[in-house]
Amino acid sequence: MKTFEIERKYLIRETPDLSSCPYHEIEQAYLCTDPVVRVRRQDEEYYLTYKARGNMIREEYNLPLTKEAYLHLLAKADCRRISKRRHLIPFEPYTIELDEFFAPVPGLWLAEVEFPSEEAAHAFTPPDWFGEEVTDSPAYHNSTLSKL
Repeated sequence: MKTFEIERKYLIRETPDLSSCPYHEIEQAYLCTDPVVRVRRQDEEYYLTYKARGNMIREEYNLPLTKEAYLHLLAKADCRRISKRRHLIPFEPYTIELDEFFAPVPGLWLAEVEFPSEEAAHAFTPPDWFGEEVTDSPAYHNSTLSKL
């Protein structure tokens, strides 16, 4: 399904209390990084994703995969696998997706917030525990992190 992803991304100053927040276990790898073609396991669901170039606004296609198709494509990945836990933190009217990375950059924490429109993204005021915004920094794209 074709969609447009509109999101802003931040480093964080301090980790909030996550004890009551749901989370997903994610493993992903890249078949290509320019443009981005990735395979992802999120808990027990599997996807192939294409992302066009861009920073805050990117065209995105997500296609469901079977576990067998995922494993077949995973073996063909060019870069290192990314392993992370995605914590889901309510921040009305949005959900903050706080990624805790295990590989290949253990200890990295990145917060992402998705928006329904470019106007909403520009109007967003982040919580105090957010740090530097890195939306426009390719260094913090997962596809770049997979090359470390």
